[in-house]
Amino acid sequence: MPENLKIKKQDNLEKKTLENFGMGYMKLFGSSGIRGIANKEITPELALNVGLVLGSRKKTAVIGRDPRVSAPMIEHALIAGMTATGCAVTEIGLVSTPTLAYASREYECGVMVTASHNPSEYVGIKLWNPDGMAFDSAQQEEIEKAIEDADFSLVPWNLIGKFEEDGNAIRAHMNMIKKLVGSSSLKVVLDCGCGAGGTITPYLLQELGCGVITLNAQPDGHFPARNPEPNDENLSMLKKAVVDFGADLGIAHDGDADRMMAVDEKGNFVSGDEMLAIFGLYECSGKKGTVVVPVDTSMMVGDSLKGSEIVRTRVGDVYVAEGIKKCGAIYGGEPSGSWIFPKISYCPDGIYAAAKLVEIVKEKKLSKLREELPRYATKRGALPCANDKKAEFMEKVKAKLEPMGKVLDIDGIRVEMDNGWVLIRPSGTEAKVRITAEARENVDEIFEMAEKLAKEALK
Repeated sequence: MPENLKIKKQDNLEKKTLENFGMGYMKLFGSSGIRGIANKEITPELALNVGLVLGSRKKTAVIGRDPRVSAPMIEHALIAGMTATGCAVTEIGLVSTPTLAYASREYECGVMVTASHNPSEYVGIKLWNPDGMAFDSAQQEEIEKAIEDADFSLVPWNLIGKFEEDGNAIRAHMNMIKKLVGSSSLKVVLDCGCGAGGTITPYLLQELGCGVITLNAQPDGHFPARNPEPNDENLSMLKKAVVDFGADLGIAHDGDADRMMAVDEKGNFVSGDEMLAIFGLYECSGKKGTVVVPVDTSMMVGDSLKGSEIVRTRVGDVYVAEGIKKCGAIYGGEPSGSWIFPKISYCPDGIYAAAKLVEIVKEKKLSKLREELPRYATKRGALPCANDKKAEFMEKVKAKLEPMGKVLDIDGIRVEMDNGWVLIRPSGTEAKVRITAEARENVDEIFEMAEKLAKEALK
């Protein structure tokens, strides 16, 4: 393997520091697969090596991609590596991540080329098990070690893996969802963000009986309409369109449609914590069970789901899915827009979530559902922090925050206070540290205190 592609080994102190804050110590995999800037951090050579290692361990694989400009380049390198080591590969083209994850049930693994909600210059690789769950921490570590050790072998020419294409994955995913979700005649504005959701969600909602008005439904890897992340700041076009068209609901996807966020009929953005609670109320209706959420989730969710056990994990849909599987949970998700329904898959499925939300809203307006939830003030922010400085930063932050209250280090540093809580944690996908504060009152005071301490620790 070329020297510039080898995984840098970490000393024991750095490994120990990272593990203490729930960050792991892998160099390639973050909280949502392998991700970085195309042709800088994620290169064809790296993709080839991932393919070589994966193909040496799996006999069959299915691969898909989102519309990013660099995605075909990375996809082709992965296919070359897998087939060179004897793995039979089926390519399903431009699809959403949940479509790829659902298709994986018929193969030994699935491979999705995507950077999800990240900007257009990013690309990534995410690996899936047949049950729709992303490769867990142990599987990721195995892949990283094998790449580091060049632990793979090429097969003779007559044993090269078979390659074929299959155009049925989107229809199969749609048919599965249609069997589980009822029809609806709501008027829905759908913002696909020029991502992979445009290949499936508009057609699914139409077949369910909805009147669908699409925004940015043409896949375009430059993401010209808006940033792929479907947050409040990026959805001004959707909020306006819902009001202008007199729609019942607005729905938005990120680049690969594993995420789904919503706007109510009044044009108001529905927060991720509200969505977690709303879906949880319907999934847990009439039964007690476990709901799995990451450590940055609002107190609102637990207070809404009386009788259900709330289990907190590290941030990242992989860790939430691991928690759901381990606990046998009914449901789980992340405030970022990832909703996991284990009865269909351990993959966050923004397509199923969109259809399910339409079914829920036909019974009661989304604004009314929001009004019924308990409400606490939340504030989020981020500061730039180089990846190689995160371990040192977290040690400094912990020392500064320990006197403030009860410290939890499930993922980052969360401090429980009488009036609320604050969480400072390193991003798993970007060179940033994130700050989240929630309080029954005076949230700005708690957030500003945490932000000040974080800035001091970054010096």
